[in-house]
Amino acid sequence: MAPPIIRDYREADGPALNEVALAAFEQFKDQYSDWPAMAANVSRMADLASTGEIILAEIKGRIVGGVAYIPAGTPKRGYFDQSWSIIRMLVVDPTSRGMGLGRALTEECIRRARRDQAPLIALHTTPIMTVAQPMYLRMGFKLLRDAPAIYGVPYAVYTMTL
Repeated sequence: MAPPIIRDYREADGPALNEVALAAFEQFKDQYSDWPAMAANVSRMADLASTGEIILAEIKGRIVGGVAYIPAGTPKRGYFDQSWSIIRMLVVDPTSRGMGLGRALTEECIRRARRDQAPLIALHTTPIMTVAQPMYLRMGFKLLRDAPAIYGVPYAVYTMTL
């Protein structure tokens, strides 16, 4: 298997990224009280390029993962401090899981937060994400507080001091 390339998003990547995001969340469709609304939100992941930096994982020219790094001072949801750098929408195609792509994408966000001299980086996740949430904890993220539920699914904010 070819090694993954971690690279910056280009506008032409939008449709493929949106497809990967939807595929990544589809396993949770029975957990959300309004899956069609959640799916509509998830399938617009490329829109995050307007407020942050999208980082992609690519294998043999195919996008297999992505994440948005939103720097400090950029508008974000109210449960995040506006001065924080945050990680949004970490997604990995179900057919490419188990290769460390989620970790590599998260590490790149942490690297960018350090580049920006951010004192911490934050994210929000949910216990239904049984691979991502434990990975974040192993990487050193700590639970800060609960966040509003999303379509009936509980979420919480986690931070890592840099």
